[in-house]
Amino acid sequence: MLNFHKAELIDAEAISQLVNSSYRGETSRRGWTTEADILDGLRTTTAEVGKIIKSENAFILIGVLRDEIVATIYCERQELGLKDTVHFGMIAVKPKLQNNGYGKKLIQAAEAICLREWQVVGFYMAVISIRHELIGFYERLGYIRTGEFTEFPVNSDLWRPKVEGLNLLYLAKLA
Repeated sequence: MLNFHKAELIDAEAISQLVNSSYRGETSRRGWTTEADILDGLRTTTAEVGKIIKSENAFILIGVLRDEIVATIYCERQELGLKDTVHFGMIAVKPKLQNNGYGKKLIQAAEAICLREWQVVGFYMAVISIRHELIGFYERLGYIRTGEFTEFPVNSDLWRPKVEGLNLLYLAKLA
């Protein structure tokens, strides 16, 4: 059974490894959420994860299975139109464990914690717009396309696009 709790600093390296292996490189190809064909490089670093864990307005929820971190989601409280919302990011499930319902359970657990602790009015996320299967997954969880797009950020220290013209599509869900 998958157990959820907020990450601590000691978890930062394992989270970074999980996120990077879920999004990029050959190991990510074992799952259906890979970005290996559209991006090179890393998704995050241990230092970035540690900074998030120490943040006052954010946390990383981890899913643990048999003492191993196998799922993660970044939750950041943000004010939008004088109301609190949550931005979700770094949603990852260990590639060989994908398609077992862990992603759905992870997102639902994050939503419940954010509602309980922050009394938010909704949630949003940004997804690479050509990731149609992933967008479909989030839509099945109640997220809707906002129609808003932003240019995909290039971070030459960590990642480089393999595809021209990438952008991010925003999805949102009311609490």
